[in-house]
Amino acid sequence: MSNSINIRSLIYGGSRIRIRRQEDGERLFFVDQYSPKLFLAIVAILFFCVIDALLTFYLMGHGAYETNPIFAFTLNVNPYTSIILKYTFTAVVAVCLLLFKCVVFKKFNISTHSLLYFIAGLYLAVVAWELYLLSNISI
Repeated sequence: MSNSINIRSLIYGGSRIRIRRQEDGERLFFVDQYSPKLFLAIVAILFFCVIDALLTFYLMGHGAYETNPIFAFTLNVNPYTSIILKYTFTAVVAVCLLLFKCVVFKKFNISTHSLLYFIAGLYLAVVAWELYLLSNISI
């Protein structure tokens, strides 16, 4: 009987939006539905990831250098590979944080879905900084 409920949840969507019981918070817990705000945060992260890479390429063409050693190494190997790796890594991390959105890091008292908003804000700050640097380039 429980197998038919699980299959129906996969086809038609489930109803678990959040943890309902106290004891569920003590174990790994997955939900069936996610908020549109989380979707928007992931879209923003992926968008800013690409914009960051493109602005980095442009700034490096005008004398800037990459401070991230991993991205700098991949840029030296192949710029196209570096943007694909950066985007793929970012997407995998964002999806993992989404899947584990109910996990709370007890030491810091922060949930993984809060990290998605934080990462989106960080990317926004990085892109804003790069746009500032871009505005100071004399052509």
